[in-house]
Amino acid sequence: MASPPAPLTEEEKAFFLKHGYIKLSNCFTQAQADEMNEGVWTRLGMSPTDKTTWTRGRTNMPHHRDFDPAAFAPKAWAAICELCGGEDRIDPRSRVWRDSLIVNLGTAEGEGRPTPPQQLREWHVDGDFFVHYLDSPEQALLVIPLFTDIAPQGGGTMLCPPAVPRIARWLYDHPDGVSPRMVPRAHEDFAKEKNLEWYCELVRGCADDAFVEACGSVGDVFLLHPLMLHCATSNALRRVRIITNPPVSLREPHCFDRADGDYSLVERKTMQDVDGEERLKGWRITKPREGVVPQRVRIQEEMRLAELKRLEEQRGVAVAA
Repeated sequence: MASPPAPLTEEEKAFFLKHGYIKLSNCFTQAQADEMNEGVWTRLGMSPTDKTTWTRGRTNMPHHRDFDPAAFAPKAWAAICELCGGEDRIDPRSRVWRDSLIVNLGTAEGEGRPTPPQQLREWHVDGDFFVHYLDSPEQALLVIPLFTDIAPQGGGTMLCPPAVPRIARWLYDHPDGVSPRMVPRAHEDFAKEKNLEWYCELVRGCADDAFVEACGSVGDVFLLHPLMLHCATSNALRRVRIITNPPVSLREPHCFDRADGDYSLVERKTMQDVDGEERLKGWRITKPREGVVPQRVRIQEEMRLAELKRLEEQRGVAVAA
């Protein structure tokens, strides 16, 4: 059975403030994971037993069904609320997990050949749909539920905790906003969606022991600071890996100058990483908040329609039988 909700321990809070993430175990059951994964191979158009059909190494799937995390994974939802300063600060629209699964199957050429973290090419922070500020409410926490077991080198998301202070300071120094790729507003590359060089350059300067692979068992949930630099890995084991990454948004922007001092753990981590400060008095954004329409929206709509067609065809075959 999944664990019931409980407050974070002092050790878990201290770990989050130091490393920018925590890992919770036994948040949901294998049966619940099976429900979330239902129909995944039909949706992919692949066979779980024939790797020659695994024609895509990684697939970010569109969604068809919604789940209430407070019911599906109450332990994880309680921790999410605590990290964000209470459920009343969370946008109610964030209280949803979807079967927008991220399936990592690896590639034939990469099997048995794990890629070192510094050589991975898709490092990023989440939030490709808005201009980023230090206090952005759109992405208040990153959540990674594990719907399959993930062994080391088995496709777990790679994290780079030491990068969080660097990114926090960058945003602090750019109150006029940066692109989802951390390009300053005044730069000519501000609107270029695929420019990940800023992140990759940051990673190249990190030591080998700076990285953490998000491994674990079905039912584990990783909760990450919104500025956690992370990247998909190559899945050298070629074992199916399924996760999703439901974002958590706030009703209002983070506040780093609260009169009552009632800061969330996410806010405390951000302020600590900017300059060891307990309060960022007077910091404000200097340009309007803006949304961005990412290319993935169009791509995932095309995928969704193709998945629906395959699912309908499968149902037709089952009825005929």
